[in-house]
Amino acid sequence: MDGTPQEITTLVGREVYSNNGVFVGEIEDVRLDVNGNTVTGLAVGELNRELFSDVVGRRNGVMIPYRWVRAVGDVVLINDIIERLQRPEADEQEAAV
Repeated sequence: MDGTPQEITTLVGREVYSNNGVFVGEIEDVRLDVNGNTVTGLAVGELNRELFSDVVGRRNGVMIPYRWVRAVGDVVLINDIIERLQRPEADEQEAAV
């Protein structure tokens, strides 16, 4: 994210990975704040069912807040928050320490 303006449509079709290298899904669309001319979210489909089976059930996609995006290049890297969905007990243990 070097600040160079790009077409928003270039995001569509890019694969999304966590910063730990786990495949999350593929960008199908973007959510915009029209007044601020900024991207506020990524509509991700073709989900990694291992990550999302308990969260989305039979739905086909999720909306990921753009603030989770760490880097945009050939792929999009997001924070590992997605992986934490699978391990809520680990987060509770970390919070207790």
